[in-house]
This record gives sequence, structure tokens and C-alpha cells, in this order.
Amino acid sequence: MGAAAQRALPGGVRKVGSSSLPTPTKIMKNTKKPDWDKYFMMIAEVVRSRADCLRRQVGAVIVKDKRILATGYNGTPNVIKNCTEGGCERCLLRHQGKLESGEKEESCICLHAEQNAIIQAAYLGVATKDSEMYITSNPCSSCAKMIINAGIKRVICRLNHHDKEGIKLLEKAKVKVEIEK
Repeated sequence: MGAAAQRALPGGVRKVGSSSLPTPTKIMKNTKKPDWDKYFMMIAEVVRSRADCLRRQVGAVIVKDKRILATGYNGTPNVIKNCTEGGCERCLLRHQGKLESGEKEESCICLHAEQNAIIQAAYLGVATKDSEMYITSNPCSSCAKMIINAGIKRVICRLNHHDKEGIKLLEKAKVKVEIEK
């Protein structure tokens, strides 16, 4: 990085680059501070923007004591080409209209956002027991099973996925489910 992009600050700290983002004071001046649920759902939306699925983008955030433990978004496994690069043949065929919704789902190699968040926590050695999960969609049945076994006690989600059985399963397991409107 060139010297022009770096500026010396007191104590030898160097500021790298410049940001065109407004300062927090400018952002909050005319807006109300979001409550914690809204705040973490907003973060899930940002996480969702990393998804490289041809069909849907979903983000998930695992939180405990108002601290983020892990995040996840839907897509292919690590080191496998992304869907938009042809990494998942099933997603490509579905996108091209050669498969119907729900057809050959078992051949999809993609992970759901909830799965990726739980896996990320495990990979980093972070316990998810008694945590909460914020999801930009409602979890499918498979993800619900993982949420239950990961010890997640509360799920805040949106209701926009065809598989509503996941919600029923979570409620049956006494996981508190809240649908964001």
C-alpha cells in the first residue's frame, strides 16, 4: 500500500485507506437505535449477501449473551466451486429449469446457512449450547434437527421457505421460535 493511503496517528498507529462510509454519529443522528433482535437480523441480512446460490440467499447468525458466536450463509462446501461457477450440478440444472422444485434434492452439494453457522462454531471450538439463531428464512426439517442437537434454545426467523415442518419440529423440541414480520 502506498504511503499516500496510510496516515500516521498518535502512538505510531497507522490508518490504512479511507472510508466513504458515514461516521456512526451521522448514521444514528436521525435514526432510532435498533433493538437486539432487529440488530442481529440486520447482521444476518449482511451475512446473506455472501451467499452464492443461484436460487436463494440465506444468512444465519448464532448469538449468545448478545455476542456473535458464528455466522453462515448457504452455498457449496469450502474449496468447492461456487454455484455460480458450476460447483453444484443440481443447482445449475434447477436454475436452467431442467429440474422441478424438490426434485433430486439429495444430489445438491450445497449447505444451508444454519448448517454453515453451526459447523463454523464447531470448527472454531465455540459451544452453541443455550444460544440463539437469527435466520433470514425459516429452517427446513434437516436444519431444525441440527439446531435442536446444537443446543440452540431460540430461533428468530422469517417465514419464506416451503418446508414448514422445521418450525413444528423446533416447537416440539421446546425451542422458542419467533417469526419476524
